Amino acid sequence: MNDLLDRVARVRAFNRLYTGVIGVLDEGLVGTDYSLSEARVLYELEQQDVTEVTDLRRRLGMDAGYASRLLSKLEARGLLTRERSGTDARRQIIRLTDAGRTAQHSLEQRTIDQIGQLLGRFTDEDQHRLLSSMQAITTLVGDRPGDRTIVLRPPRPGDFGWVVQRNGAIYAQEYGWDATYEALVARIVAGYVENQDSAREAVWIAELDGERAGCVFCVRGSDEQTAKLRLLLVEPSARGHGLGHRLVAECVAFAKAHGYRAMELWTNSVLVAARSIYAKTGFELVESEPHHSFGADLVGETWRLEW
Repeated sequence: MNDLLDRVARVRAFNRLYTGVIGVLDEGLVGTDYSLSEARVLYELEQQDVTEVTDLRRRLGMDAGYASRLLSKLEARGLLTRERSGTDARRQIIRLTDAGRTAQHSLEQRTIDQIGQLLGRFTDEDQHRLLSSMQAITTLVGDRPGDRTIVLRPPRPGDFGWVVQRNGAIYAQEYGWDATYEALVARIVAGYVENQDSAREAVWIAELDGERAGCVFCVRGSDEQTAKLRLLLVEPSARGHGLGHRLVAECVAFAKAHGYRAMELWTNSVLVAARSIYAKTGFELVESEPHHSFGADLVGETWRLEW
């Protein structure tokens, strides 16, 4: 209970801080006489050009009475017009006037200038940290689109450290594995970086909506004909979008294209989701053996795919 209260207090503290920042930056508070709600209406109408009152209310979460009063006020100022729909007299169509567009463009530029000034207080690295944190909050608490952008790319500076850190954190949280697993991952990653055969080995970092969300390694196996799949990982927040299947398929395709005749991997029986991906890709379980590693009693498994 105390832990929950502490987390609630931290969220409230962030809300108070962020509300103060928004008080300086938001469209309705940038040195003009427009309220926040008025500025939001102008912004939405500028984006859509023409819209129905019901659609506008739905996007902005306004009740009918408040929306009617707000639109009447903006109409009286000559910023928008309202008329009945030509196909349904029960519906109202709203359009910005030239004066409304001029007002919206002024608000937009003022907002851009003030946010630019805020970002200018930070280094380039801190700006990226700020934007990444904003994206994380948006992803967790916002409406998630069904069709999200997935990208598989080569590693960049900082990615290998991320692979080690996220493996250690996720496996500790989900399976209770101790720091010896993170140490193993660190050795695997260091060995790859120091001895990579760029002609026959590769790493992919998966991104979901621009954020790192997973990885996989394809390295040389026990002989020249066998590749090894290692360190498949998908962030918990990114699961359910097919990232694991995409990463494994990319790894297999690379091995086939670079002269290997088979691929092997080692995993543990508790990793049910990963084992399902391997089976669906065509891997077969060829060996299993109990062992005690990473502070847990486990059953290690070797899987193999030939072509």
